[in-house]
Amino acid sequence: MTDDIGAQLASLDFAAVSPAEFARLVKGLSDRQIKELAADAALRERVLREVFGRMRQQFRPEAAGTLDALIRWKITGASDAVYETRIAEGRCEVTEGRSEAEPRTTLVLADADFLKLVSGNANPVTMFMMRKLKIAGDVALASGLTRYFDIPKA
Repeated sequence: MTDDIGAQLASLDFAAVSPAEFARLVKGLSDRQIKELAADAALRERVLREVFGRMRQQFRPEAAGTLDALIRWKITGASDAVYETRIAEGRCEVTEGRSEAEPRTTLVLADADFLKLVSGNANPVTMFMMRKLKIAGDVALASGLTRYFDIPKA
């Protein structure tokens, strides 16, 4: 079954998938299936780039107001992937990789937990309490991040 899902996802044009469709796709996968799919480095990279690429589009500047913060995301799996989100002056900029700047908060999640979080299929507070989401730095900022983005619901 995972091979069929893997083949479907590998051939999928992620740019053509709406956030709601992506949320439904993630909801239909088990943690084990996501872990197996993430083992395909090229597919994992495509998915992460698409997710982070959409953050600018899903950003809600009116909710962020005057917030000025650098958020570092560390997604763990077969290898670690690091992205940074800079929210400032009503804009959201995303970069791949770790900069020299000091983040206000750092979020660390496994592949499956990250995809569930950004697709609206997991509650960040529950994830934190269950230690699936680790936070370093400003916990209050991290706990409120979801209000700054339009997160789909499956």
